[in-house]
Amino acid sequence: MGFARKEYEFLKELGLGPRNPGCFVHGGWRGSGPTVSSVNPVNNQTIAEVMEASIQDYEDGMQACNEAAKLWMQVPAPKRGEIVRQIGDALRAKLQHLGRLVSLEMGKILPEGIGEVQEIIDMCDYAVGLSRQLNGSIIPSERPNHVMMEMWNPLGIVGVITAFNFPCAVLGWNACIALVCGNCVVWKGAPTTPLITIAMTEIVAEVLEKNNLPGAIFTAFCGGAEIGQAIAKDTRIPLVSFTGSTKVGLMVQQTVSERFGKCLLELSGNNAIVIMDDADIPLAVRSVLFAAVGTAGQRCTTCRRLLLHDSIYDSVLEQLIGVYKQVKMGDPLEKGTLLGPLHTHASKEKFEKGMDIIKSQGGKILHGGSAIGSEGNFVQPAIVEISPNADVVKEELFGPVLYVMKFQTLNEAIEINNSVPQGLSSSIFTRKPEVIFKWLGPHGSDCGIVNVNIPTNGAEIGGAFGGEKATGGGREAGSDSWKQYMRRSTCTINYGSELPLAQGINFG
Repeated sequence: MGFARKEYEFLKELGLGPRNPGCFVHGGWRGSGPTVSSVNPVNNQTIAEVMEASIQDYEDGMQACNEAAKLWMQVPAPKRGEIVRQIGDALRAKLQHLGRLVSLEMGKILPEGIGEVQEIIDMCDYAVGLSRQLNGSIIPSERPNHVMMEMWNPLGIVGVITAFNFPCAVLGWNACIALVCGNCVVWKGAPTTPLITIAMTEIVAEVLEKNNLPGAIFTAFCGGAEIGQAIAKDTRIPLVSFTGSTKVGLMVQQTVSERFGKCLLELSGNNAIVIMDDADIPLAVRSVLFAAVGTAGQRCTTCRRLLLHDSIYDSVLEQLIGVYKQVKMGDPLEKGTLLGPLHTHASKEKFEKGMDIIKSQGGKILHGGSAIGSEGNFVQPAIVEISPNADVVKEELFGPVLYVMKFQTLNEAIEINNSVPQGLSSSIFTRKPEVIFKWLGPHGSDCGIVNVNIPTNGAEIGGAFGGEKATGGGREAGSDSWKQYMRRSTCTINYGSELPLAQGINFG
């Protein structure tokens, strides 16, 4: 088994062994479901085994979590923030090991793996400050001797279902905020990244134990669709945050809505970068490279469509192909690697089939587009010239495929940008204020993230993250996203002896 390899010794520092229970239930580890293998995408060899959750494991965990919620919501918010601060410090202490695990199990390069863990640490810091700012408001009352105000209270339990491409950062966006808002967290990690789920949970569990708090405040399951469906159906979970495909997200939304629960969806993206004729071309080319090739194109914010003004089309394309040729592909743990493998062998096969579909719809491959003949899941990042009206352009092929197309006017570029079902991220490169503000305005990009002179990916945690249309409409991380994790009450207090009615109504 791969776990015995010398380069995997660091996994012991994260509490991992060759065979690991995959459920953290009622403060203890167990797992009575199927045994699965965690696989290194570089060579498709097993790293370690994990025992997934059964439905009985899930039910036992939820019962304990439901009881723990009664205690946790009564803990003052600043003290909840102190627990999250300690979680952040515990993550800092193991930043390098955790980042290395993300790279090993998911396949992204080491700087990105470390950056992902840093993102959770940043979210912890953000949430600590937020724990003293969960403010309501005083609203002027039209009635004498009355006070109106808003109160924010915990929901109780928040379910978090995360995807393989950001196996722990998305947890941080949700869990850090949910915890300081007074909610317990039930986490189902991605089925193909179970070791990250276990390692992260172990760190949180140690902090809870050190503070004599019930471990069930943070309950975690490694498992597949059966556990995800259980979370979606569970009336004990008022809010379910789901990150994944639009197809599965729609099913989750329908299931949660049927029980009048709330959904926070972060689904697919089909993001465009527009380069105007006055743009800083070297800056734009570097941005496109990171946006299209970073994480092997497996970010929801990956740039999938490049819109080039007709007058600069050939020049930009020539420069872009030049930098693509310089991208070093290889083991994501090796220094200097810019492009690691796709996450699974199935992803590699889907990439190959996708290239065939692209060709059948008139796409002209200008660079790359082939799978690498190796034991790993490596592919050559593709640059494809294609019509914006091709059906395949409307879909999200989750890999390093960049569609290139021409435009002549800003209005045409905006129309192409907005023509796909998804609406997550978008960016324009220009120096003209009138172009910038049209792009940002009501007749500009219809995405949840609208950038200028930076890539479509690499969002900061301080802003709300999420998109429109088939991207789901959810918002996570910063700004006022915390309000989704709490229950709002409008409260009116009568401190007088009369009973005046609103709108001047006289009822006898």
